[in-house]
Amino acid sequence: MSSKQQFVKLNDGHFIPALGFGTSKPEGAHSEVPKSKCLEAANIAIGVGFRHIDTAYIYKVEEEIGQAVQSKIKAGIVKREDMFITTKLWCTCFRPELVQPSLEKSLKKLQLDYVDLYIIHYPVPMEPGDNDYPVDEQGKLLLDTVDFCATWEALEKCKDAGLVKSIGVSNFNHRQLERLLNKPGLKHKPVCNQVECHLYLNQSKLLDYCKSKDIVLVAYGALGTQRYKKWVDQNSPVLLNDPVLCDVAKKNKRSPALIALRYQIQRGVVPLAQSFKENEMKENLQVFEFQLSPEDMKTLDGLNRNFRYLPAQVLSVHPEYPFSEEY
Repeated sequence: MSSKQQFVKLNDGHFIPALGFGTSKPEGAHSEVPKSKCLEAANIAIGVGFRHIDTAYIYKVEEEIGQAVQSKIKAGIVKREDMFITTKLWCTCFRPELVQPSLEKSLKKLQLDYVDLYIIHYPVPMEPGDNDYPVDEQGKLLLDTVDFCATWEALEKCKDAGLVKSIGVSNFNHRQLERLLNKPGLKHKPVCNQVECHLYLNQSKLLDYCKSKDIVLVAYGALGTQRYKKWVDQNSPVLLNDPVLCDVAKKNKRSPALIALRYQIQRGVVPLAQSFKENEMKENLQVFEFQLSPEDMKTLDGLNRNFRYLPAQVLSVHPEYPFSEEY
């Protein structure tokens, strides 16, 4: 294992590698990124030294991640215990009786006996069934009323059964986290809250809240997302082209992407870096080789504009839509 790799301790005693490899591929982006490309990217990522891989049922790449991990294990490059694999429970499987079967399906695709982290993908339940985005005749999303606190109890059982080491949430606002933490009979606290977090949406209030509760904030979109056409407004600003970020990068003789990742690491955030290019992946792992000065951190703090690339507008009709809250 690369000596450069650093770890963050979770509230259940497990450790998460401080930098992760992201594999997000939203529904509708399959034409932009074929599965073979995802398999190749995962193979390269493990080959260059990534040990933390973040995926999800809805990305439809669990099989490819499983193939990459198994091939590296068979080749003697890694052991299973060197790898930290995260996957996520989709919104149509929130009913407690659907949680373990859903996890078991993911494990089968990943060719694993357990995942290191299992996460509730959004706090918004959708109608169960074969459709990942169930809609009525008018094309309106069909939602469900199940309480995510009941879903959480089913995740706790999966942890107790040894199917997963740690459990967490994603896209929860602080009120939703509070509700979960105050749930009567809570057995296991969420270890993390994975949210969109980057220089234009630095989540400082949510980060402070999570730190106060010993919950790690994991950042997706840390480099400004892959800008998939269906999900991201193509007129939105390109994060890595930001002039202030580029100035800080020049000053430190590093790329804008490395500065954007280092910024998160120094705030105690675990960023996920997504790339399909070997040279970028290798470079992203250099994030532990330098530090940003307090002045640089302050300059970068100033870039926040509470701008969300992925507002998940399709979910906004549900009362649990998380992004109406300030944080």
